[in-house]
Amino acid sequence: MKLKFCGAAGTTTGSQHLLEVNGQKILLDCGLYQGRRHDAYEINCNFPHFDPSEIDSVVLSHAHIDHSGNLPNLSKSGFKGNIYATFATRDLCQIMLADSARIQTKDVEWLNKKRKKKDLPPVQPLYEEIDAELCLRQFVNVGYDRPILIANGVTLRFIDAGHILGSAQVVLDVVDESDGKKKRFLFSGDVGRGNNDILRDPQAVKDVDFVLMESTYGGREHELGTQADEKIAAILNKAIERGGKIIIPAFAVERTQQLLYVLHQLFVEKAIPEIPVYVDSPLAVNATEIFRLHPECFNNEIYNFLFEKADPFGFEGLTLVRSVTGSKELNRDDRQAIIITASGMCEAGRILHHLKNGIDDPKNTILFVGYCAENTLGWKIREGWDEVKIFGQAYPLRAHVEIMDSFSGHADHSELLDYFHAMTGKKEKVWLVHGAQSRSDAFCEALKAEHGAGDVSVGVLGAEVEF
Repeated sequence: MKLKFCGAAGTTTGSQHLLEVNGQKILLDCGLYQGRRHDAYEINCNFPHFDPSEIDSVVLSHAHIDHSGNLPNLSKSGFKGNIYATFATRDLCQIMLADSARIQTKDVEWLNKKRKKKDLPPVQPLYEEIDAELCLRQFVNVGYDRPILIANGVTLRFIDAGHILGSAQVVLDVVDESDGKKKRFLFSGDVGRGNNDILRDPQAVKDVDFVLMESTYGGREHELGTQADEKIAAILNKAIERGGKIIIPAFAVERTQQLLYVLHQLFVEKAIPEIPVYVDSPLAVNATEIFRLHPECFNNEIYNFLFEKADPFGFEGLTLVRSVTGSKELNRDDRQAIIITASGMCEAGRILHHLKNGIDDPKNTILFVGYCAENTLGWKIREGWDEVKIFGQAYPLRAHVEIMDSFSGHADHSELLDYFHAMTGKKEKVWLVHGAQSRSDAFCEALKAEHGAGDVSVGVLGAEVEF
């Protein structure tokens, strides 16, 4: 067996890992790299580490764009095989990949206007909506804990990862023809924290021989545990007292739904005053509908709430904004409100318009409830830059900035260690990916100190290992 690190090695985005076994090439994830616009475009256009037409199948851990977002480009470039994913992941990809295509098309239109002024040739989007639709025809849905043969001597099983709706750990049971041995390979995907407001806890996998594991929060602890309702109530109450808008950049999938559930509870308990809440994101609105279709992913509390009480993601005073007209009206409305909008890293979407109109007002609050990759606009705001560029124009950062990492969908350092220790088996070799270099290195040192029986290393982009 061979493993090649084709993305998300030394960084947190662009998850792609190529596994070669029994003459078959299996790609684990096919995500978009997210970062500086020019770098991202160049990296995502090409597949320098493999030929897409030679890939036999793709196994997708979950629907986040940094894991799924380059699938249409892969198919357009010659990939003809199956894409294995859970039912919820496929449904989310249906809306997320189309949304990604629309964003790219708009970005390229804006970029080409600038290139035309410099007499430069136009560029093309990575893919269009039709490419996203065609790619979906290659999906094969697989339920949790349902083994399926995906290649000669390779059986796939999805195990709940507790990260977002439909997220999975990828377990491959292999009869390796090169040495005749049976091997269990685990790709963690992104690991959830546990005690999530909506989702089930990550499940421990047994008898693992080889581990490909994320390390996003290596060496770093979240400041609060999950379900930290008192902290968000305190932040919101202070923000409401300031009198401005509360702008929450949030990932359209899972984070927005988690926020809606928490706000619902806070209003019921009268922990915060009732003010209007808007979800200004067609993708988030569509994703919320998909959440209602997949109770198999819910923890017991939400599952029972859904069937015994009411809609956990809806309440009086909530407005779901789909249209551009409605979004523009919300931007012009000076009344106080909570506005939840995408993208969570502030790189695209309607959040840019809300920031443009509100980032220089000290009465406003920008509340971050998730991770922002380095060099994204969200990261710059979180880091407290004096001035940031939005649509190419500089704006002073005067709004109050709050950060709540307790809403993060990623396990922190201690939770990753707990996840690793709950996993049984020899764990002969462990490769760490999906983390900034410093994060991966920190977690690598911690695992080496506690896991003397196995070989632990950090994946290097373009490198190949044999086992």
